[in-house]
Amino acid sequence: MSIEINNESGVAVDEAALVRLSAFALDFLHVHPDADLAIVLVDEAAMEQLHVQWMDEPGPTDVLSFPMDELRPGSEDELTPAGLLGDIVLCPQVAIEQAKTAGHSTQDELQLLTAHGILHLLGFDHAEPDEEKEMFGLQRDILVGYAHAQRRR
Repeated sequence: MSIEINNESGVAVDEAALVRLSAFALDFLHVHPDADLAIVLVDEAAMEQLHVQWMDEPGPTDVLSFPMDELRPGSEDELTPAGLLGDIVLCPQVAIEQAKTAGHSTQDELQLLTAHGILHLLGFDHAEPDEEKEMFGLQRDILVGYAHAQRRR
């Protein structure tokens, strides 16, 4: 599994933890080990530009996902095909403010956003209540499972 991180944000981030979380999430979702994922961390100006360009919405956002091969989660019996999962773009400056509001660390917020972005890459959405319930349930399961795995490390 290839997970690449490029931090262009100017904010120090535990990149290794984001890679570990991503690997855990992809394994949890039965994604083929030869799938490729890229994570880019950008500043607010770059995120705002992407947000306007791709979502036609003003201001910076916390996470954007750009799927490539439209892979979907696999199962225990059948992994996804190998391919390009896509790119996740995170904005640590937005994550810092959201973490303060949520009462947890910036790293916790970045991990939540990474899990959220991976789910979007795999076709999950939260536009409808039933979709939101499924996506946010999986997001919670990934984060709890990852935290448990890290405690056992």
